Amino acid sequence: MTSKRTGYIFVFTALVIFSIQDAISKHLGSLYPPIFITMIRYWAFASFAIVLAARSRGGLAAAVRTKRPVLQVLRGILLAVQIVVVITSFSTVGLAHSQAIFSAGPLFVALLAMPLLGERVGWRRWTAIIVGLLGVLLILKPDDSAFDTKFLIPITCAVMFAVYVISTRLVSRDDSSMTSFFYTGVAGAVAITLVGPFYWTMLAPGDWGWMLMLCITGTSSHFALIKAYELMDASEVQPLTYLQLVFASIIGVSIFGETLNLNMIAGSVIVVGAGIFTVWRESVVARRDARKPEPPSSQTLT
Repeated sequence: MTSKRTGYIFVFTALVIFSIQDAISKHLGSLYPPIFITMIRYWAFASFAIVLAARSRGGLAAAVRTKRPVLQVLRGILLAVQIVVVITSFSTVGLAHSQAIFSAGPLFVALLAMPLLGERVGWRRWTAIIVGLLGVLLILKPDDSAFDTKFLIPITCAVMFAVYVISTRLVSRDDSSMTSFFYTGVAGAVAITLVGPFYWTMLAPGDWGWMLMLCITGTSSHFALIKAYELMDASEVQPLTYLQLVFASIIGVSIFGETLNLNMIAGSVIVVGAGIFTVWRESVVARRDARKPEPPSSQTLT
């Protein structure tokens, strides 16, 4: 089996597990405080990050070393808070609608990359961003009724995750991916543990199994995705992640009784199409810039 084919298997496996994880999060989020659920989940995530870092080249000592300690810690805290908002979105807005709006993430990343990273966005990506945002507006108006303010929750999630992605790009200039992964898990776990105990709730006996499944899916999905990125380029993995919207819609309709209408379906198609084009265009520009010859040094000019 080729490495790329194995990579596709890991991506598909990760997306299936992520979808199951989201369904469990929606179930538990409707019964218990999202902060409490996130805290338990992060304890498992942090343990996984520490074990993975310890087994990596250089061990924990290498993983802990960072040139951007403040930004690394802030990244971890941001993602922990974002997961709390995600669980809230699943329980209030629904799986399908939430994932449809989350699909606009790459568009928000492209928008934020300009002021925060100094990246230039050409007219093609600008067109894709505008079209994609129009698709989001279509999703936000599922019928002829007025705008529902609860949709601000998944929008906030998408923007927060875009900021997380931008900050990840910033730290990747100086730190290894293992260092970033370590701080994502540990810093997030420490931050949520400072708040989570105030929301401690006794789980019903039957829900301990669901919580255990949430911890298992949370770690196994990240492991599968890490393996996928080891075997494939990010530009190849990112378009496939939109399959999670399909899986979420199937689970939302079949298990939780959610409804899909024409506006949501059409808007999702537009957002996904615009997002895939944006990711593809970014990879094209990156390859083109990589092929450009470096300017001659001052020694060569003299």
